[in-house]
Amino acid sequence: MERAFQRTQVLINHLLQSSSPLPSQTLSSNACLSYSPPELSENYAFDVKEMRKLIDGHNLEERDWLFGLMKQSELFNPKVKGGKVFVSPDYNQSMEQQREMTLKRIKYLQERGVFKGWLTEKGEEIEMRKFAGFEVFSIYDHSLFTKLGVHFPMWGGAIQFCGTKHHHDKWLRDTENYSIKGCFAMTELGHGSNIRSLETVTTYDSNTGEFVINTPCESAQKFWIGGAAKHATHTVVFSQLHINGINQGVHAFIVQIRDVDGNICPNIRIADCGHKIGLNGVDNGRIWFDNVRVPRENLLNSVADVSPDGKYLSLIKNPDQRFAVFMAPMTVGRVNIAIGAVYQSKVALAITIRYALTRRAFYLKPNEPEVLLLDYPSHQRRLFPLVAKTYAMSFAANYLKVLYAKRTPQSNKAIHIVSSSFKATFTWNNMQILQECREACGGQGLRTENRVGHLKGEYDVQSTFEGDNFLLMQLVSKALFAEYMAAQKRNKVFKGLGLEHMKKPCPVIPSQLTSTTLRCSQFQMDALCLRERDLLNRFVADVLKCKAKGENTEQAFNSCYELAKDLGRAFSERAIFQTFVEAESTLPAGSLKDVLGTLRSLYASICIEDVSFLRYGYLSVDNGANVRREITKLCNELRPHALALISSFGIPDAFLSPIAFNWIDTNSWSLV
Repeated sequence: MERAFQRTQVLINHLLQSSSPLPSQTLSSNACLSYSPPELSENYAFDVKEMRKLIDGHNLEERDWLFGLMKQSELFNPKVKGGKVFVSPDYNQSMEQQREMTLKRIKYLQERGVFKGWLTEKGEEIEMRKFAGFEVFSIYDHSLFTKLGVHFPMWGGAIQFCGTKHHHDKWLRDTENYSIKGCFAMTELGHGSNIRSLETVTTYDSNTGEFVINTPCESAQKFWIGGAAKHATHTVVFSQLHINGINQGVHAFIVQIRDVDGNICPNIRIADCGHKIGLNGVDNGRIWFDNVRVPRENLLNSVADVSPDGKYLSLIKNPDQRFAVFMAPMTVGRVNIAIGAVYQSKVALAITIRYALTRRAFYLKPNEPEVLLLDYPSHQRRLFPLVAKTYAMSFAANYLKVLYAKRTPQSNKAIHIVSSSFKATFTWNNMQILQECREACGGQGLRTENRVGHLKGEYDVQSTFEGDNFLLMQLVSKALFAEYMAAQKRNKVFKGLGLEHMKKPCPVIPSQLTSTTLRCSQFQMDALCLRERDLLNRFVADVLKCKAKGENTEQAFNSCYELAKDLGRAFSERAIFQTFVEAESTLPAGSLKDVLGTLRSLYASICIEDVSFLRYGYLSVDNGANVRREITKLCNELRPHALALISSFGIPDAFLSPIAFNWIDTNSWSLV
């Protein structure tokens, strides 16, 4: 009872603010936490500017100029927090307000010449400049990135790839100037991935020289069309083309959907897709066509045309090859989505690791300071493998961009396969990174202003738009199957896609993996090649076995879907690793190369740690444990380089978030 009385007295004294508490029960507090910038305690062992050059790869000055343009305008919503200025969209605005702000930002950028030459100039230089621009936009806001992606690479790209000179002359400059606002009407309510089966129907009226476009049923309505709900003036409509009762397959047509005053054109109905879990700055809409007539020249006719008297003309007789040409705009869309995912991963990791370098939790010993989050091995284990993944994706993205910018008719197939593979892998990785970073930031990760948690909703759509990731991995596996069968038929070695290793002696994983072996780049490449070649051999064998039982090719592929996914990931991770090794090989000996070698070993190790290496018997249980131990050691070795690694991302402070800096001042009462 005496103890209870004492406790009660302490509480009474506290509540009454008594100046004479019981001597034995004097209350005291620990010293308040204070923020200390990580720059005061963290050292740079390598040149972060040189590392940035390596991972950004190109157009650094243009990126920094674009960052500056955005920071200096009130349109990009600058806010002062904790003595620093941050720019980020106001996600508390209504959907309508967010859409209008996205449009205003695009007009601001257009007026300052950001898009000059994006559609009216050709060559590798302009392509790389566009990619750099999209990477900067993805750092600021996914809605800005996506709305511009629909307008330039999708609408504009469709005219470039599927149209001919008179289309280019008529439409591209006005598109570049944003006096025409384009959208891309491919997806339907009933068909998202299966484009061949679109239900929109177009016929030709030879009496008037016009095409007539119709939405014959509700499932044929165009759905999720970015820009259609409010702002787009024109669209490219993908539709089945029926000529003289014969379906010639999917073709593309230019259709005006709004007049200069913003009124919806006759015989067109448009509805809003409504509020979404993210991307509310993009006005996604639904479109119905009721006997909409367009001139004959509005057919994008690079591969097929219709004569004035109604005859179907094409030099490409194979409908599959014609269809592939019409899918060309999808490829650049996948490239852009892949590179955007890399830069969002960089944003999340830069914020999370800066926070972990200043946030403390728990004591290891009495009377000592609480421990920095990033000094816990568990925190290192959850974040540094993601840093290694992001560096690996950066090198792979640079490879993909150059591959696309230097494209030739001969390289189109490789671009299609690699972009599909990287888009799926990068966006899956990005969602994993965003989730892990959200959790690693604790409750602060839930606040919208801190970006990391909110970005999950913004970027979740990546996994399904421009191709569902599971279907893309099946597409990659089907392409690898075709390469395998063609090589067998010709009795020639594999050439291209990095598959040359298929004809080399099969690598062998040692029975006992040591640290030296696990860090050897040749062993790492051998291990990833071993998995890829074995899964390809298994996949081919299983598909042929299914066909031998009477299944057709598509049924056989569907029966082997698990192997298809594992094979697609194996191809992707080996290809990504290959670009990492090539980037590392360009460096002279020194601290930069040493740190990059550690990152490369960590990336390879987390790939080898994947369950597939145990599932298919490439690793023993003991070797699996050795790999896990090595990952822990590699994470610990990267700890001194944490700040330098994320500073090398080159993201200005204003594009991060308050918890990346003085999170105590940011949350002070004076700012409430």
